[in-house]
Amino acid sequence: MTLTIAPVTPADRPDWEALFRAYAAFYRTDATGAEARVWDWIQSDTEPYWADLARDADGTALGLVQYSLMHRSLSGGMVVYLSDLFTVPQARGKGVGRALIDHVRAFARDRGCSSLRWLTAENNAPARALYDSYAPASGFILYAVVP
Repeated sequence: MTLTIAPVTPADRPDWEALFRAYAAFYRTDATGAEARVWDWIQSDTEPYWADLARDADGTALGLVQYSLMHRSLSGGMVVYLSDLFTVPQARGKGVGRALIDHVRAFARDRGCSSLRWLTAENNAPARALYDSYAPASGFILYAVVP
């Protein structure tokens, strides 16, 4: 499959919204209240937050990846945090997710970051099969506490 991966532009907003909403629905979350803020992060020249779309040869948006820089105190350096990765169901298993991850790996490498990190749902077996091909799960457990 021929893919093009490129940064989200203002003209991409309808495709970005569709993918972002589908991603939220996959995790049974309503993120419509966050859309405007996330869109602003993506379009900002000062926020260290990026979003890219994967498109097929016809220009159809097949996947979305969003990522940011994160301080790593134990190394004194920066890492890239892949916050969101989503592919449309018909593109799964066809290399779109891998291409998006590799795209962000290149971003991290080009910036001299020591690693690329992300989280996934423990029961997301198809995604974990892809992720496990990069490295074993870290063994860390996420806690999310309401302030």
